Amino acid sequence: MSAHPPLSAVVAFARVADHASFSRAADALGVSPSALSQTVRALEARMGVRLLHRTTRRVTLTEHGARFLERVRGGLAQIEAAFEDLDAVRAVPAGKLRINLPHYAAELLVLPHLPGFLARYPQVEVELFVEPALVDLLAGGFDAGIRLGESLARDMIAVPIGPRERQVVVASPDYLARHGRPQTPAELVGHACIVLRRSNGRLMPWEFTRDGRDLQVEVSGPLVFNDSALIHVAARAGMGMAQGFEALMAPDIAAGRLCSLLQDWQQPFAGFHLYYPAREQMAPKLRVFIDHLRQAAQAG
Repeated sequence: MSAHPPLSAVVAFARVADHASFSRAADALGVSPSALSQTVRALEARMGVRLLHRTTRRVTLTEHGARFLERVRGGLAQIEAAFEDLDAVRAVPAGKLRINLPHYAAELLVLPHLPGFLARYPQVEVELFVEPALVDLLAGGFDAGIRLGESLARDMIAVPIGPRERQVVVASPDYLARHGRPQTPAELVGHACIVLRRSNGRLMPWEFTRDGRDLQVEVSGPLVFNDSALIHVAARAGMGMAQGFEALMAPDIAAGRLCSLLQDWQQPFAGFHLYYPAREQMAPKLRVFIDHLRQAAQAG
């Protein structure tokens, strides 16, 4: 081979491998899937080795592709860190800031404070990627994520950005008039509980705490959703009982559209944290975003 392929082609290949998808990698890179596919094919042709298996349903690494990715990943990370160091030297927060977070955190902890942040840092472009499950930040090309503190890996740096949270069980007055009000978690059996299905396919139990003892109840009912916002709407419509974040339910409780139940069985716990991989130098865009959210939380 007379010359090495361009670095941009190697970056393109690595993004496709990380996302296992040309379309998702193209979105992350800001190019079209067809252009990205041509770039990777040109790289394979130039190297004389197939790096990816392509089918209509998925993209996977070949043996040579996996070996090549393992060798180049460290170098690509160093190059990215070098560019972030240049950003730090410039000391001007700029560029795309990609944050992975659940819908609840986006709605209550981030969106209300974005106008002020964007006005103060006009050179930063914020991309919020909402999904319920934890993801690999590096593989997904994210700068940081927001999750409950109890769910984070120990190798991540985590910064609290919100108050302590509390789960509450709620139901509409109409539902309670028809089916009665449970006094203990055990009495939830037989009630129409609206259940959340996790991204791993499992149904989420309802969690309670009293007298220092944690309790999980495997509730059931005629409705199962994979979106907590829909559960909230269904409970408000009188379709059953739901368990969700108190801050999200509070307006409906105050207005009398929902009633809070089993209050003595639901205690506050550590709230949401913004987390990111440990690096020697944090990009200015992420540093000012963290500072902005922490200041907003303290002011609130």
